[in-house]
Amino acid sequence: MKTDELIQALVADRETREPFGSGALAGAVGLGLVGSLLVYAATLAPRDLSTALFQPRFDFKLIVALTLALAAVPIVGRLARPDGQPGRATLAVLIAPLLLAIGVLVELAVVDAAAWRTRLIGENAVACLLCIPLLSAPILAAVILFLRRGAPTRPDLAGVFAGLLGGGLGAFLYASHCPDDSPLFVAAWYPVAILVVTVVGWGVARVFVRW
Repeated sequence: MKTDELIQALVADRETREPFGSGALAGAVGLGLVGSLLVYAATLAPRDLSTALFQPRFDFKLIVALTLALAAVPIVGRLARPDGQPGRATLAVLIAPLLLAIGVLVELAVVDAAAWRTRLIGENAVACLLCIPLLSAPILAAVILFLRRGAPTRPDLAGVFAGLLGGGLGAFLYASHCPDDSPLFVAAWYPVAILVVTVVGWGVARVFVRW
């Protein structure tokens, strides 16, 4: 059997046996999010949202993290199918780092240079590097299980975007707790933590999502 014929057969088999689409992925993300919220409740606490939500820097970091996660969702859905290709949807993932870069430039423009280092280092760098992967883990695990139900031809790439999805949502949850709101802090530490989740997603998917 030729490769193209095999892929078409797998697609037909998946469509015959079970629905496999956005609803299944949403269910997996929702299940993982429940797990992440349980971890959040056991380890962290949200800030006083009645005041925090009126602070632009706080809102900005939430938007950046959520934008990254939402951009990764349709790509994971596509890559779960044997005939799926990420296509131009991958460009949407660049929106989050672009927003963050703009936020950093604005921060540098409005904050005195003497305060740049303090805002960059912050007070919670270690907590950020630990908590984002921890909060992302249940979501990443659920999305990996979702991918196992499919037949991705690029499990490594699917794992990368699963990591970005989980890392983005984990960062969103942590951002609701972290008192360091400066875009300088977010740009310095959040991407490192999300990168850890992405590398784990890449490695786990290579092993457990192969077919």
